Amino acid sequence: MRIRPTLLTLLGAALATANPAQAQATFGTASENNLLSHIQILASDDFEGRAPGTPGEAKTVAYLEQQFRRLGLKPGNPDGSYVQAVPMRGQHATPRFSYQGGGQPVPLRFPDDFVAYASGPDEQLTLRDSELVFVGYGVVAPEYGWDDYKGADLRGKTLLMLINDPPLPDPQDPSRLDPAMFRGTAMTYYGRWNYKYESAAQQGAAAALIVHETKPAAYPYEVVRNGALAERFSLLDDGTADGPPVPGWIHLDKAKELVAAAGYDFEALKQAALSKDFRPISLKAQASFEVSSQSRSLSSNNVVGLIEGSDPLLKHDYIIYSAHWDHFGIDERLPGPRSRQIYHGALDNASGVGALLELAKAFQALPQRPKRSILFLATTAEESGLLGAKHYGNYPLYPLARTIANINIDGINAWGRTTQIENVTSGHSTLDEVLARHALAQGRSMAPDARPELGSFYRADQLEFARQGVPVLYTKSRSGYIGKPDNYARDVVDYYVAHDYHKVSDEVRDNWDFSGGLEDIELLFRVGQELAQGGARPQWHPTSEFRTLRATLRAKP
Repeated sequence: MRIRPTLLTLLGAALATANPAQAQATFGTASENNLLSHIQILASDDFEGRAPGTPGEAKTVAYLEQQFRRLGLKPGNPDGSYVQAVPMRGQHATPRFSYQGGGQPVPLRFPDDFVAYASGPDEQLTLRDSELVFVGYGVVAPEYGWDDYKGADLRGKTLLMLINDPPLPDPQDPSRLDPAMFRGTAMTYYGRWNYKYESAAQQGAAAALIVHETKPAAYPYEVVRNGALAERFSLLDDGTADGPPVPGWIHLDKAKELVAAAGYDFEALKQAALSKDFRPISLKAQASFEVSSQSRSLSSNNVVGLIEGSDPLLKHDYIIYSAHWDHFGIDERLPGPRSRQIYHGALDNASGVGALLELAKAFQALPQRPKRSILFLATTAEESGLLGAKHYGNYPLYPLARTIANINIDGINAWGRTTQIENVTSGHSTLDEVLARHALAQGRSMAPDARPELGSFYRADQLEFARQGVPVLYTKSRSGYIGKPDNYARDVVDYYVAHDYHKVSDEVRDNWDFSGGLEDIELLFRVGQELAQGGARPQWHPTSEFRTLRATLRAKP
């Protein structure tokens, strides 16, 4: 671990010299030592993987409350506490999946070949002889003139679906994807598994199986497998159907076998699904599921701390910094000692929580409180579908119409300094300009998401704020590493995703270098400080799909 406890002090002093208006706002309180200490504690064996509804949650919430109090933050809940209760249901599912029809039967083992669960509260769910139908990408996107269903009656059926968006070649240059359709290489919400299940539920399907492919999914099948072995959570008071009665995934190899047994060629089906004229194809087979579940009701917690604004009018405006505290807990089925059964979640997302605490510390170190209020929100159950953030959006502690921005942190740069910051939320709001200006003051540049095909915008908590109409900012450092070859960033990120992401090996590393991560944290501090000091309210760009949601918020009494 490379330690530079004075790096940000020097950066802050240099910035203050260049811009006297910020002379009293240096970021000298943060250090790699402080950040590393938070990560080491939260990712330690003692915190047991920080799963909701476990002793690991109790320790995590207690630690965050202690830190918020130590920093002098006010309780973020108007009821006088530092927590917002999030009622949830936890479920361990053991599914069986079989089918009849076609040629030779294909053996299907949970969780190596498929995963599935019951989306409802039933502890025993049986689905018999449900017709298996291939529905392409399972997308209905009127803005692109796309409808994979074409009015087919899919009630009670099992849908086989492809992950990601339809990868449509550009008519002018077939070597690249058409930027006018599903944003070209960038994943849209239509490509996410959440949408696929929601779409299947809207069609009245009984089950939906997404075919896993590593590249378009942006993570290996092991991530799906490990997630299925952990306890799955859902919101008790959501009121919306997040999927059909039986949602699930199927391994690519097994999907090919199943389709071949039904007399079809998988690649030919994929090719057919690239046409706007595609219609659902019955595979002339019947799927059956038996799902046994052990369920429990629990109350998890978002943890919230507040810096109340100093201006009598502007203090009723809020900037929310967020980072999720949860991970996957313990899997006692894994071999080896206890420490090899714990999902430590060091980068994902003990690092983000550490950054949240360092940001709170920096704002508290200012000689004067900011004019607007700042909420520091550590969310629960992000790993189960952004549930803590979704609950806050459904039951906000402060009016969303007066919440001017959400700045989310999910994993920080642990590999050194960079010449640029990637704006995952680029193109959606005027926060782009604020971020670019402060990046320039650091001697860096802002770049759009270098890996839009990963769909990062739709995989972290800022999505739930955007869906409520709140302008959002989410950044990454995945390019431009100083003194490193051009492929360095892609190599280290790809290695992490392949070997550590959502695995017990996501632990603190001796070779981490948080110098770049601290620059990124400082940058988010500068952005939030400008907003908190009375800067212009961020606005959605006219081309953003979230713009109309903001207008709806402002129209509310």
